[in-house]
Order: sequence, then structure tokens, then C-alpha cells
Amino acid sequence: MAKPKKKGGPKQKLTPAAAKRKANRDRRRANRADRKDKRAENQRKRRAAKKKGQNIAGKDYDHGRKRFVKVKTNRGNGGKGTKREGKKRK
Repeated sequence: MAKPKKKGGPKQKLTPAAAKRKANRDRRRANRADRKDKRAENQRKRRAAKKKGQNIAGKDYDHGRKRFVKVKTNRGNGGKGTKREGKKRK
């Protein structure tokens, strides 16, 4: 019998020390004030949408478009990537 496939991409191969440093960096980033505000807004929007009876399964709230979009679309920023997101193009 074949093993079930794992969700997500390939896991980074980090040393234990590097993994600990990365976890610390990720935690600091996730707990910044702007991220906390976006998480709270997302929860409010999801609760309101469910109350209205909208089907939001598999969707995330996009703070730029101000609506629910597929997770895939939201992560990739519509095919443009997120490296320069929020910065002016030269």
C-alpha cells in the first residue's frame, strides 16, 4: 500500500540551530502589530461571511482586493509574486 502524500511543499533541510532561529524569526514576523490586525480583520470577515451564508471554503480574505479569493490566488498575488508587493515600481 502506498504512503499518503503530504500536504505542502518540500520541507527545508535546516540544522536544529538554524530551524530554531527560523522559528524565532517567523514568530516575530507573525506577531507584528500589522499582522495581528490583519488576522483579526480576517476572522471578523470570515465570521460575517459565514453568518450571511456565503461559501468561503478554501478561500482567504485578500486585504488588497477587499474580498475572499482562492488561497492559491492570494498567495501568489495574482501571478506577480509578493517580492515587490506594496512598493512602487520603477
